[in-house]
Amino acid sequence: MKKFLGNFFGNRQETVPDKTDPERNLQIATAALLLEIAGVDDEFTDDERNEIVATLKSRFNITTDEVDNILEATRGELGKRIDLYFFTNRINEHFDNAEKIEIIEMVWRVIYADRHLDGHEDFLVHRLAKLLRLQHSQLIDAKLRVKRS
Repeated sequence: MKKFLGNFFGNRQETVPDKTDPERNLQIATAALLLEIAGVDDEFTDDERNEIVATLKSRFNITTDEVDNILEATRGELGKRIDLYFFTNRINEHFDNAEKIEIIEMVWRVIYADRHLDGHEDFLVHRLAKLLRLQHSQLIDAKLRVKRS
């Protein structure tokens, strides 16, 4: 995964997230989930990257430059963590159930950006739903909404 992240970000300087900015921390937590799902199958496509950038811009109403900064900060955070609990815990603390379902829909959009559901992606999205305290039916409903759109 670190090799994947290095390739994704190139040789950019690593930034440290601002621990006093809760909104930025939520942006980083969301970006971490999206990057992990995109890289879990070891095939990170331009379509997946474009989906992540568009999703973060839209969800948080930020510019492309701000997305780039968030992705750089996310790289640093992912390098320090051994699992995704840190990120899902941040989301659970600050997002309501509807917002967490929205995040799972974002995850499904990244998965289907390359029009293929890999077994590793399927496993991870189910794990993320559990970590976000979502019911299986909510996960499947989100998947069906994304597939219809």
